[in-house]
Amino acid sequence: MKLDLEQLAHLAGQIRRDVVRMISAAGSGHPGGALGAAEIFAALYGHEMHHSADNITDPGRDRFFLSNGHICAAWYSVLARVGYLEPAELGSLRKMGSRLQGHPSREKWPEVVESSSGPLGQGLSVANGLALANTLSGDRGRVYCLVGDGELQEGIIWEAILSASHYGLADVTLIVSDNDLQIDGAVSSVKGIQPLGAKFNSFGWHAVEIDGHDTEALIGAFAEARAEKSRPTAVIAETVMGRGVSFMENLAKWHGACPSADETAAALEELGAAPGYTDYPPLQEVIR
Repeated sequence: MKLDLEQLAHLAGQIRRDVVRMISAAGSGHPGGALGAAEIFAALYGHEMHHSADNITDPGRDRFFLSNGHICAAWYSVLARVGYLEPAELGSLRKMGSRLQGHPSREKWPEVVESSSGPLGQGLSVANGLALANTLSGDRGRVYCLVGDGELQEGIIWEAILSASHYGLADVTLIVSDNDLQIDGAVSSVKGIQPLGAKFNSFGWHAVEIDGHDTEALIGAFAEARAEKSRPTAVIAETVMGRGVSFMENLAKWHGACPSADETAAALEELGAAPGYTDYPPLQEVIR
């Protein structure tokens, strides 16, 4: 699937509407980071990655790891849009027995979730292991891992960054959603991690710094990663927590807060939902 830029913009908008509705219906969740990563998910699943809902176990497929698993509402939304589940199932977010747990669960959905996530900092280590396994088996699918910038305060992730460069894992692309916010406030105040580009370069990576809401820039960064044959690539995507909902933007409280009924209605209106919006439309209606 290769959506054009206009279609990707529509897809990102629908991801945001889904995120608000899903978390509101669940009564809990993490809207801020999910809203901020909408273009990243749209670009990955709508343009960049080699994948197919009709051939989920293709050994040559690209693999995706959501390390900051709490933003999974956005991931579930895009998976629904590209055929991995019926859009109506999005309403089961965080329900008992649902495949769509509050953090991705491999036990609940092993065909799609490569690794359960939630404890921050672990995703890149698992992604590296899969990339090494691909090298040994001859499978050439690429490996993508999304992390939040606050996650980079973890020591384990820097060990993984060292390992990826040591083994020359050029098939690994790490995407950092860099919004400078975490549950306790500004990342720069809690424990500063900048300058990220210089740090990744010094660790033997190819670093690309972009606007994470510019879909064309994301596509270009992923193309750079594919062209890199000796080093892993870090796409440092500057994003805005709560993007698209004015009263959520750049506020750490929305890391894990659920909007009220009135806030949900206001957010959906701002995100372009029709009055009385109650359904999860299929992809062909989203990107037309």
